[in-house]
Amino acid sequence: MKPIISISLPVLVILAGVFQGSASAAKPVQVFILAGQSNMEGQGVVDLDHPQHYNGGKGTLLHVMRDPKKAKTFSHVKDDAGNWIVRDDVFVRFKTRHETKKGGLSIGFAGYPGKHHIGPEFQFGHVAGEAFKEPVLLIKTAWGGKSLFKDFRPPSAGGETGPYYNQMIEEVHEALGSVDKDFASLAGRELNIAGFAWMQGWNDMFDEKARAEYEQNLVHLIHDVRAEFNQPKLPVVIGELGNGGPKASDSMLAIRNAQRAAASRAEFKGTVAFAPTADFARSADQSPNVGHGHHWFGNAESYFLIGDALGKEMLKLLKH
Repeated sequence: MKPIISISLPVLVILAGVFQGSASAAKPVQVFILAGQSNMEGQGVVDLDHPQHYNGGKGTLLHVMRDPKKAKTFSHVKDDAGNWIVRDDVFVRFKTRHETKKGGLSIGFAGYPGKHHIGPEFQFGHVAGEAFKEPVLLIKTAWGGKSLFKDFRPPSAGGETGPYYNQMIEEVHEALGSVDKDFASLAGRELNIAGFAWMQGWNDMFDEKARAEYEQNLVHLIHDVRAEFNQPKLPVVIGELGNGGPKASDSMLAIRNAQRAAASRAEFKGTVAFAPTADFARSADQSPNVGHGHHWFGNAESYFLIGDALGKEMLKLLKH
């Protein structure tokens, strides 16, 4: 029989203070903003395999994972029982056209209802989750068919501020203000906006003036997002408009070059990175959405690798 231990009231008060101090000293939640257009929304098909509409499932996440040569790459996304892993240290919030998706990182945090698609957040979240001891929160804010020239036009670019720039900022603030309600395990913890990832460019490609202004508008975007969140050195990763692979039209190459040039500016040294993605493109005949070149043909491996690249470039900037 264990001895009965008597603790006086003063000692209890001290112990309570110790535990309270320990809780308040918890390290901040590391928050990453993932923004852009439809390829940030996420078009990677997980498991849809209709022979006509999804090419029999070629290029889906399930299909890619069956390749023995890639088993190790994808070993962390399912448990031993074959269930999709749902992380309890990485969380996602994404306000889609249909609903606000929120929960532990897993499949399904894309723009479609249900859990049949992934976007860059999927592997980005796994990369960040393995790197940080603190919890990670990914705030996604993205819409298809939007340009930086007009829709996302940042305030310092002059002219009318893009409505989707304003909505992006509003959604981030809304997400930050809803953490206690959305994620019980994060309630009361400090939030640290640790980085911003941008995946966009398709719509600007088709307008001569938009192409010419893209680099400068991207610079304005970075400055304005940093000013909005009072983070003058906020790490920023720009994902390449890599659709179709290394060989691309002059218009697409113009956007790629503008993205690379913006990231390479001396004023951004050590705080902004360019993440090449063109090598992640897969052919239409080996992908589920054979007519959707603007969406990487829906190939899940492409989106997985894009998220991996964005995440690893972000960690380099953070020197984590």
